[in-house]
Amino acid sequence: MKPDLRMALREKPLVGDGAMGTYLYQLGFPVGVSYEEFNLLKPDVIADVHRRYVQAGAQVIETNTFSAQHGKLSKYGLEKKTEEINAAGVAIARQSAGDAAYVVGAIGAIRAGRRKNVRTTSMKRDFEEQIGALLAAGPDGLLLETFFDLEELSLALALIRKRSGLPVICQFAVEDAARTQDGVPLAEAFRRLKGEGADVIGFNCRSGPNAILRAMETIPGDLGVPLSVFPNAGIPDYVDGKVEYKASPEYFATSAKRFADLNSRLIGGCCGTTPEHIAAIAKALNSYAPAAPGRESAAAPTAAGSIAVQEALQPAARNAEGAAGYKEPSLVDLVRQRHTVIVELDPPRDLDIARFMQGAQALKDAGADALTMADNSLAVTRMSNMALGALVKEKVGIRPLVHIACRDRNLIGTQSHLMGFDALSIDHVLAVTGDPAKFGDLPGSSSVYDLTSFEIIRMIKQLNEGVAFSGKPLKQKANFIVGAAFNPNVKYLDKAVERLERKVASGADYIMTQPVYDPALIERMAEATSHLSVPIFLGIMPLASGRNAEYLHNEVPGILLPDEVRRRMNGLEGPAGRAEGVAIARELLDSAMPLFNGIYLITPFLSYDMSVSLTKYVIHGALPSQSR
Repeated sequence: MKPDLRMALREKPLVGDGAMGTYLYQLGFPVGVSYEEFNLLKPDVIADVHRRYVQAGAQVIETNTFSAQHGKLSKYGLEKKTEEINAAGVAIARQSAGDAAYVVGAIGAIRAGRRKNVRTTSMKRDFEEQIGALLAAGPDGLLLETFFDLEELSLALALIRKRSGLPVICQFAVEDAARTQDGVPLAEAFRRLKGEGADVIGFNCRSGPNAILRAMETIPGDLGVPLSVFPNAGIPDYVDGKVEYKASPEYFATSAKRFADLNSRLIGGCCGTTPEHIAAIAKALNSYAPAAPGRESAAAPTAAGSIAVQEALQPAARNAEGAAGYKEPSLVDLVRQRHTVIVELDPPRDLDIARFMQGAQALKDAGADALTMADNSLAVTRMSNMALGALVKEKVGIRPLVHIACRDRNLIGTQSHLMGFDALSIDHVLAVTGDPAKFGDLPGSSSVYDLTSFEIIRMIKQLNEGVAFSGKPLKQKANFIVGAAFNPNVKYLDKAVERLERKVASGADYIMTQPVYDPALIERMAEATSHLSVPIFLGIMPLASGRNAEYLHNEVPGILLPDEVRRRMNGLEGPAGRAEGVAIARELLDSAMPLFNGIYLITPFLSYDMSVSLTKYVIHGALPSQSR
């Protein structure tokens, strides 16, 4: 008869099993399905995976229940089968393990790095349901794995301890070698979990062996609790349409001995690992002899050294700014004091930036306060506004204001993009949804839309708190001034204002509107938005020709032209069309400037001379401002 799992872990290192989900994928089962449902639909498949790991030498088997929680199962319409799936998971693992291995009920994190997006009440409910179902099925212990922050892990552990004295293994998924994702030093987190009743504490997923070794070296040797490690098989790669992991079984064998030297008493594998990896670990531990006293030191750079390098690489502009005690006023600061002009200039659709840069210089000379650049507006491919923003900032000396569309980048790409802007000290952004890709010049491309415009505003403001989209601390805070878009050219203006209020509540610092061509609408909009606390930059786009006017009115979403404006532009082309377009824009400015300090000029067809004329008109012909 096997000894109690708690006792067995004190005697010698035990071999854990390997991946379930990625191994099923390698066996040919598709992604996008609930692998936990296989406990009911394909129990023989799950049992076979368990047996392969036991035959490879695994002494501890995890149930196939990592995501078997109400909220996660509800994505597949399986929430009513939560208890059944968990009970079946224990039964299959128990049958497969026999007397050769212990069975631990696997419970995955619910927030999974999304700290602000999951309510504690629903999380507690889901944990309680899964814990109850697993305990009722009779495992040898429970495994809390892939937790990103201490708060959630402590909650799950406390719920278990209220109901059971079974051994509990707690595992973090970490990127920072010294802290949990919610900023708690790992040594402190481990001590707290030990005090709260954890029997084994360690790491799994997210990282390969090297990164987990670095994290383990921050844990004091006198902690008095066994450690566990289940690393990934390195960083995944996408090769010929399949996800592959690089770390070899031989590498895992070498790493297993190093883990054991650092007091690991449960060593297995996570994503990308296979029975071959587990067999290598088992062979290595079978002949394992503890290293000489003293904890092994990895060859990785020390945390202190990394910090020193990072500090040396801080942007010079920020250091100079702090030394001088001066920070350039933002557009929000300026617009509260005077008429402020931002001008949109479309990035080129080809590789020639000469005319764009000429326009930027002309607008700067005319007195524009910022140059704003769209993010592939109308889903038409244009040059990166990040690159052009950096160029106009450096070479022209005008402030860039860049648009960020939800359409083109997933969460990873969006945060990466914003981090790049922060590194370049480009701090004024406009968050927009973005036109669907199928309507652009590459209709076969995908629209991502991981985020709504409301969510991207909140996420950008989260970066200002020094917190990544995932909830991970970023070591310093960003300084973004975030704008939101507003379309007043709608039938029900009050409904549009309600949507705008939500954007302000999400954290928008200022508003930029679609172009307006009706003086009466300008007045209605000023009245309807007078209660808002953030400034509004009213959009004015001069018309270039009669055809341009008809195109905007009939084909471009969010733009409506009054009949009178269309009549005035009808049949006009070339210089005559542009002259009339500027005249109409000046009349609109006459209506707008007493009501709005913020003016947003939109340049048609890179005809920057039209915007130069209107910028000068605002600056030199501005009427006294009333309030906005």
